[in-house]
Parts: sequence; structure tokens; C-alpha cells
Amino acid sequence: MEPHINVKIDTFADVSIRQKVINNYAEALTYLYSQLPMFQRTGPKALKYNLDNITQLMNALGNPQDSLKHIHIAGTNGKGSVSHMIASILQESGLKIGLYTSPHYKDYRERIRLNGQMINKRYVVSFLNRLQSLDSYSEIKPTFFEIGVAMAFCYFADNQVDYCVIETGLGGRLDSTNIITPILSIITNIGYDHQATLGDTLPEIASEKAGIIKHKVPVLIGEYQSEVQAVFDAAAKKTQSKLYAASTLLSTSNLLSTKEMRSIDKQLSVQYLKTNFRTAIGAATILKGQGLPIKATHIINGIDNLSHNTKFVGRWQKLGDNPRVYADAAHNKEGITLLSTHLETLDYDKLHIILGMVGDKPLDKVLPLFPSQAKYYFAKANIPRGKAANHLQEEASIHHLYGKCYTSIRKALASAKLSAGKNDLVLVTGSIFTVAEVI
Repeated sequence: MEPHINVKIDTFADVSIRQKVINNYAEALTYLYSQLPMFQRTGPKALKYNLDNITQLMNALGNPQDSLKHIHIAGTNGKGSVSHMIASILQESGLKIGLYTSPHYKDYRERIRLNGQMINKRYVVSFLNRLQSLDSYSEIKPTFFEIGVAMAFCYFADNQVDYCVIETGLGGRLDSTNIITPILSIITNIGYDHQATLGDTLPEIASEKAGIIKHKVPVLIGEYQSEVQAVFDAAAKKTQSKLYAASTLLSTSNLLSTKEMRSIDKQLSVQYLKTNFRTAIGAATILKGQGLPIKATHIINGIDNLSHNTKFVGRWQKLGDNPRVYADAAHNKEGITLLSTHLETLDYDKLHIILGMVGDKPLDKVLPLFPSQAKYYFAKANIPRGKAANHLQEEASIHHLYGKCYTSIRKALASAKLSAGKNDLVLVTGSIFTVAEVI
């Protein structure tokens, strides 16, 4: 059973405000979204890709992150799943866990959770008011990302969490979360995504992710990739950090029996979630070695209760039956490859895919990975970055993916469900923002 959580919500109520006071959560959202560009909505122009701002901001706030114990997670794919799994396992062990992830699906507060509970609305309001009262605020001009990271660290410190599970937003080296010294760094895998910012080759991207490796802090690599292993070896040697491989830890760990592993594998069903679980097991093994009270039952219950404990959504999430309807937020080359591979293992009569993608990434390497035998329903995700349905349809046709355009993701899904037979499979995919509209 989870410990009772006493959440502080009025920490900043006594702060005098010299700028326009934010009175409620609706006004807080307006402030965040309209005054601060957000990468997920507007793209690279929202980025301020260095640590100067977040360092100044946290200094002004008293550096609450320094009083916390962190597990820091980066990687091209799987870092969200691994973050949720680790948080759930630690919660089951009776610890009070702060979880910071991004982006969110529906509610901004999804990014900051305390044992699965979203950050209180009143805290968001009071925090933004406190920020505006800082003498250096107008000079710092923090971004959407930086404000969210600062809010998370303050919230977790104010509520005296036992451990924080922190997912990077973009890259690692210069990500706003990278002002912490964790007790464990984790890099899930390396793939092609955000090349304009992180680099065009896998070793370049790996170098950015490896930036979360800190002096004498153990680092866990989720998936061995020969193209980038030398980057991690060099980073670990430079920082005198012990380097672990999830596969090696799994073979030597006695946390779970073979029977228990098989049971969890059967429950997860999707191969990429099984892979992510092995990274989480590796993390649990290292953390147990550091003295955390982790037992087999905590791991088993952590996966059993994953959705309940951390509200994990969006990855092979079942939305309905007759026909079967699933949503998966795969959006880059590696993610879509894994998704397509999984589709090949399933039995169905016809496949219907509702596809919505962002418009600021090249799709020529991604679209060929989708199954050509599927019937497609093209729609624009309801964000500025969303790719227009007709443009997506045109590009998809080059790769022999055919279907009609719809004015919204929901209408596309409704049409697919009407067209599908009871033994068909319906999938909503292409981006987090596409999935967010139907879950």
C-alpha cells in the first residue's frame, strides 16, 4: 500500500508579487502557453539550448534540487516507459517518489507527479507567482522547459520526496534537467531523432545523451549498440563512473526468478516494453546495491500496478474491442520500426491506421516503415507543429500508403471504427499529440 502523501500547496502564498498576479490554474496555463513558446507545440524555436538560464533560475530559487536524490534517464526511445517503471517499483517499496516526465498528453500537470498524483493546481499558480517576484526573473526570461523543471524540483523538495525519477526532455548534455548530480544515470538507447539539435550521426547523438554521466555516478546502458558503445566507454572513463549493461545485470541479478520474468514478459506483450523492463530491472539491481529496500514483490507489483501507480499511458494502450483499438505514440524511425515489427506478430483480418505526425521533421525515412497493406486515415494533430493531413497523404502515397484525409484525429478514428470488422485491428499512431486526442 502506498504511504499517505501530505502535499504542500501554499508554499509561496506569502510572496509579494510585483507583476501581474496569476489568480487560478486557467490563468497559469494561459501564461505558460501564450507567453512561453513550447517545443512540442511550436518546434525548435522554443529552445534555449544551454544550461545558463536554468542554472541562474535554480540559484535564485535556492537550488532545491541539490537536497534531492535523483535517478536521471535519457535516451532516444523508452526513457518515458523506463521512468514510469522505476517510479512504480520504488513506490511499491514504500518510498515517496517524485516523477518528472515530458511532454504531457492532456494536462500540463502530468509532467510532475508525487506517487502518481499530479502536482496540485494551486501549487502551479503560486509557483508562477513566485517566479515573477524574483528580482532576476525579467533578466533570466526562462523558457517553458526551464519553468517546468524548476517547478518540479521545488515541488519535490517542498514535499520531501525520498527519490526523484527525472526524464530528460531533449538530449542530455544541455537539457534543462542536467543540473542534477544523480545517484544513477540511465541511457536507454540511441536512435535518430532531433538531429538538427543533437547531431546527424548516432555517435554524435550518443555524445549528447552521455552528457548526463556525472563524476563517479554509476551509469546503466539499456541496449547495447556497437556503433555508440565506445562513446559511453569514453564518457564513463573520463568521469570515473562504473558502467553497467542491462543485459549483463539481468544475467547476474537474483531479484526475479525465471518464472517471474516470464510472467511479466507475458503481461507486457510488446517487445519494446519487455526491453524497457529489462532496463528497469537493471536499475533496480543497482539501486538495491545502494541500499534501497527493493524486493521481487515490489518489482512484480510495480509492473502489475504501473498504470495505477504512475498513470502510464500511450504505449500500446488498448482503447476498445470489436474491433480492437490501440494507441501508440511511436514517432521516430526506431519507435515505428518496433511498432511495425509488433504488428507483424498479431492476427487480424484488416489493419486500419489513423496517422498524424508533426510537420517539422523529415518523414522520408519514417513512412516506408509503415505497413503498406493497411488502410490509412490521415489527420492533423491539433497543434501548430502538426502536419496538414493532405500533405501527409501526399508524402505517404509516395511510399504506397493510401487512405483518406479527415479534419480531426477523432473523426478519423470514428470512421475507422465504422469501417472495421470485428476481427480487424485499428491503430492510432504517429506522435504523442495524435494519441493525446483519443486516450
